[in-house]
Amino acid sequence: MNKPLEPADPRKLVRFGVDAEAAEAEKNHPAGSTEADALHIAVDEMFAKFQLAYHNQFNKAFPTKALLNRAKMFWHENLKSFSPAQIQRATAELSSSSEFMPNLADIVNACRKDIALFGLPPVRRAYEEACLAPAPKAEYDWSHEAVYLAGRAAGWSLLASEPESVSFPQFEYHYRDLCRQVVEGAELKIERPAPLPEQTRTELGAAELRKRLRKMRKELGL
Repeated sequence: MNKPLEPADPRKLVRFGVDAEAAEAEKNHPAGSTEADALHIAVDEMFAKFQLAYHNQFNKAFPTKALLNRAKMFWHENLKSFSPAQIQRATAELSSSSEFMPNLADIVNACRKDIALFGLPPVRRAYEEACLAPAPKAEYDWSHEAVYLAGRAAGWSLLASEPESVSFPQFEYHYRDLCRQVVEGAELKIERPAPLPEQTRTELGAAELRKRLRKMRKELGL
């Protein structure tokens, strides 16, 4: 029989409301070691904050350690398309404004709204746009500069020739990184080729035409 979860002890909390379990996870997987590790930490911190903010609701939803661990795995799988920073912002926003403990759909919607505020399309829509955009790519009217730059970084030939199982992870990696830059204030630009100068026709006067005609006749021996 699984042992019920014990109430959170505030004396065991470390920085930013992370409980001992989340702190242990961060110690074993230092932040920044890999993107996947950072995502695990963000999800652990989210559950720790929910336990503090919604103590009774939390314990009712996750009465045992085994159930809590399964929930963390399930939420992590469904949140992996978002950056750790997005999950942290969604957690902070919802836990400070919602009377009831947010569910997975609430977090997903908050994360989507997070990048939508910057005009960034969801990663799946961005990937499809990058794959379907016609050449020349730099002249296409992109929904956001990040879509073009992610496609270029992943490789246009890869997006066009490789199966989605290969091309999507490559695109997603670059796009998520660019989204992070945009959210942090970066201004992305597409370097478009400079237009060719227009050829201008010069109308010759009558005197110049006669001069050239005499020269041509002289060269031809006429």
